[in-house]
Amino acid sequence: MPAVCVFCSSSLRIDARYLELADEVGAAIASRGWAVVSGAGSISMMGSLGRAARAAGGRTIGVIPDALVAMEVADHDSDELIVTRDMRQRKGIMDERSDAFLALPGGIGTLEELVEAWTARSLNMHHKPVVVLDPWGDFSLLREQVQAWQDAGFVAAHATDHVHWATEVEAALDQIAGAWSATGGRC
Repeated sequence: MPAVCVFCSSSLRIDARYLELADEVGAAIASRGWAVVSGAGSISMMGSLGRAARAAGGRTIGVIPDALVAMEVADHDSDELIVTRDMRQRKGIMDERSDAFLALPGGIGTLEELVEAWTARSLNMHHKPVVVLDPWGDFSLLREQVQAWQDAGFVAAHATDHVHWATEVEAALDQIAGAWSATGGRC
């Protein structure tokens, strides 16, 4: 079963539309028969994502560092809950267990995860699709900054070819499916 790693927020201070987006993403991934890999939080977008995926019959794999189990309130309802020693091990396992990366709006943790997956893809360290779902323009300043770095010569022109942008859930998932089809299956 293909698995999509979803990066998203665990903040309790965000607008309800972000929780609704996570619900929609979780259900849509499950409807395609794909598993969800996440940071295993039971709150905010992470919690909404996992609950919606399971409610739609999907499989969820949560990966959380031991130090965050109490802080984030681990998603003990995950089909598979993996507790790691630290954030580095967490990201490594999330990467190993995933066939694609999908970033939703989030904070610095989401940004860090997205940029790491995107950088590794642009360096051909993996061939998994990296997609950003940005329905409200939360990533617009990041896109402008990356373009400024590209214009200044810090970012190679091909690097921006290795991340795909979407404003609708189905379009984002279609980009993942299209990348898998282009390579004859999962990446």
